Amino acid sequence: MASPSAAPEAFTRAVAGLRAESSRPEILLEEIAAPQRLAPFSFALSATVLRAGDEVASGRLILLHDPAGHDAWRGDLRLVTLVTAELEDDLASDPLLPEVAWTWLTDGLDQHAAAYTAIGGTITQTASTRFGELAGPAPTADLEVRASWTPTSGDFGAHLRGWCVMLSSTAGLPPPGVASITDRHARA
Repeated sequence: MASPSAAPEAFTRAVAGLRAESSRPEILLEEIAAPQRLAPFSFALSATVLRAGDEVASGRLILLHDPAGHDAWRGDLRLVTLVTAELEDDLASDPLLPEVAWTWLTDGLDQHAAAYTAIGGTITQTASTRFGELAGPAPTADLEVRASWTPTSGDFGAHLRGWCVMLSSTAGLPPPGVASITDRHARA
């Protein structure tokens, strides 16, 4: 990666837009080392989503910039994400979950007017049961969202806010300001 002083203005503006945003209290954002081989310039954030003090989801949002552009990107900036979350057993077998999880991303971006093009990705559901030397915890189920899109607006804060909406939905958090029934019972 080139030195920060050599970074193009489009990249430095995008990074500044991502750094300027904050998230809801349940989502802890942190700058992390970005992958170096995907593009000449990159920046990355990690997120940990907490519910009742327990980590229930995590993710990475990576900003890539190639001043020469990419035909597949349809631009010179690209956002890439990987999000993983624990699932409740009944959700793990829901055949509609992949379609719903995909709308968590697109609806989150649309809700914040984070304009984009060339969006694509995969949704993976897994169920794991441990045996033998690994036996112990009850079976687990997980959801993984891998996606990337090309921002067509200069408001990178909107893209981060939209991504946080997807993280919140993936983690099963209620909308901001709304307490879930299980949270109310825990306090009672």
